Amino acid sequence: MTVEEQVEAGGPTRRLRSARRRDGRRRREPLAPPPRVRDKLMVITEHADRDQIAVLEENVLVQHYVTRAGATSMVGNIYLGRVQNVLPGMEAAFVDIGRGRNGVLYAGEVDYRPEDLEGPAPRIEQVLKPGQDILVQVTKDPMGGKGARLTANLSLAGRYLVLAPNQDLAGISRRLSEEARRSLKHILKTVKPPEHGVIVRTAAEGASEEAIVTDLRRLLGIWEEIQRQAKRRKAPAVLYEEPELTVRVVRDLFTDEEFRELVTDSPRLFERVTAYVREVAPDLADKVRLHTGPLPVFEEYRVVEQIRKALDRKVWLPSGGYIVIERTEAMTIVDVNTGKSVGSTNLEETVLATNLEAAREVARQLRLRDIGGIIVIDFIDMLLEQNKRRVEDAMREALALDKTRSQVYEIGPLGLMQVTRKRVSSGLVESFSETCPTCEGRGILVTYEVD
Repeated sequence: MTVEEQVEAGGPTRRLRSARRRDGRRRREPLAPPPRVRDKLMVITEHADRDQIAVLEENVLVQHYVTRAGATSMVGNIYLGRVQNVLPGMEAAFVDIGRGRNGVLYAGEVDYRPEDLEGPAPRIEQVLKPGQDILVQVTKDPMGGKGARLTANLSLAGRYLVLAPNQDLAGISRRLSEEARRSLKHILKTVKPPEHGVIVRTAAEGASEEAIVTDLRRLLGIWEEIQRQAKRRKAPAVLYEEPELTVRVVRDLFTDEEFRELVTDSPRLFERVTAYVREVAPDLADKVRLHTGPLPVFEEYRVVEQIRKALDRKVWLPSGGYIVIERTEAMTIVDVNTGKSVGSTNLEETVLATNLEAAREVARQLRLRDIGGIIVIDFIDMLLEQNKRRVEDAMREALALDKTRSQVYEIGPLGLMQVTRKRVSSGLVESFSETCPTCEGRGILVTYEVD
């Protein structure tokens, strides 16, 4: 299951509000669902060896995707793999999927049979043996020296639904209103196949039962073809490939409720996107437009300017404060400073206002730069506990708009907040940069010489 699908099933963060329990410790209460942004625009361009996709909310860039010509992602692809070896000490198996480096299947991603779950979950070496064929799906592309991350819990994404073959689950996106959830819950009970799991996506809001059934039938047809191929092919073999990045982003993000338009200045991409939309979502075909203005589409909508700002270390806040974003091998560090902000009442209020601005901007930068892993944010010190809670809630509410799974932890005694965000790509800065051959990425020139 892709990141977006997991998010829609359970929410990108546990949208929680802090409260005090009788024993003095804080408990969590659910926050209201975040307001849905209605004024969204998707802009796609083709430049040199890159296809770029930008998502703007009220003309502010919030997401950016880039792919190089010839570069493909394996995420979502389904393979008939062959187990090469099982490592009990790592609780993982290495699986040959025919792509050079073996993929890694951890014990938590094994698809156990119902009889295996009656007692304690068996160890991975009891379920998988070297030479065994297994159906797996890629959840993370190879990075550095690591192979692709695999799961045996397969999923197929459609426009309205996510089909989870041979799994006992049913879910509805938590981004939907309670009224929409109740309506879709009734439809889900009617259409869900007993042998498969189904997750209803956010895009299903307002969709008719007929449209949802059509989407489900298409996914079931894909699954039947995968099963036929699995019986005919010899491992390792690819059984299903996700569409290219552009089409995948359109499928996962472009919905009639949120987006007013999809604009591209590439005739090739326009034809490809239009063909896909007409097949899967014909009601959206009128929203796809080929840009023919005097300026390139990224300049027309000021995307280039916003990308350049997103490549800087320092990001200014409206009040005059700023944040500094530093990447390290293990984590990303964000430092918050008051800068030119002097406030108008007292120091605590000035600090709180800057920290609230910073929390919202950090959340936007995490989405825009596609920063994953561990993020540590050094907020300006606050004296009042209630102000710390307000900053925590602001961060959670801002990240609730992010479809990539994340978790926000409380501000500690040193004023540090820890955030974890699912790592799904190398990031925006890495897409437009390369390591300096002189300093090797350290950012310094060593001048000491030994005679």
